[in-house]
Amino acid sequence: MSIAEVKKTAEHKMQRSLETLRTDLAKVRTGRAHIGLLDHVQVEYYGSQVPINTVANVTVLDARTLGVQAWEKGMAAKVEKAIRDSDLGLNPAAQGELIRVPMPALTEERRRDLIKVVKGEGEGAKVAVRNLRRDAIATLKEMLKNKECSEDEEHRAQDEIQKLTDRYVAEIDKQLSHKETDLMAI
Repeated sequence: MSIAEVKKTAEHKMQRSLETLRTDLAKVRTGRAHIGLLDHVQVEYYGSQVPINTVANVTVLDARTLGVQAWEKGMAAKVEKAIRDSDLGLNPAAQGELIRVPMPALTEERRRDLIKVVKGEGEGAKVAVRNLRRDAIATLKEMLKNKECSEDEEHRAQDEIQKLTDRYVAEIDKQLSHKETDLMAI
């Protein structure tokens, strides 16, 4: 393995950690309707649990309402039950074939709780990025020990990995700040 491969692998994994954080933050409700909100809701479909978007079409009807249209007639009741039973605190209402899912307004206390959740997600992402830095530096030290690179190359690569880590931690902070602003907006 070369130094370039170590850096490339570390950057790729850090990018994946950032993408995971973005996905997790999208699931945190801000009071506005967005289709990603129901992504983790599981529906019972012929004896197995599947994500809601495999059995229904989820759309945004307006700023505070989602529309869910089951692809099979018999699935509407199961989809509605799955949404109601999820941990999102939503109360769907069926209107013929369409299930309307209104977003209740968030209380100040609930907003503060969600901010704590967001900060916890962000801290987890930062820890993941720092662990990737540690692993990359350990690989570099192993390469130096095995005389696969010089001390100068190893030191330069460590500096570059640290700069990479700093960049991703700053991006995580930016994502958290943006989500907190979203949560506190009324």
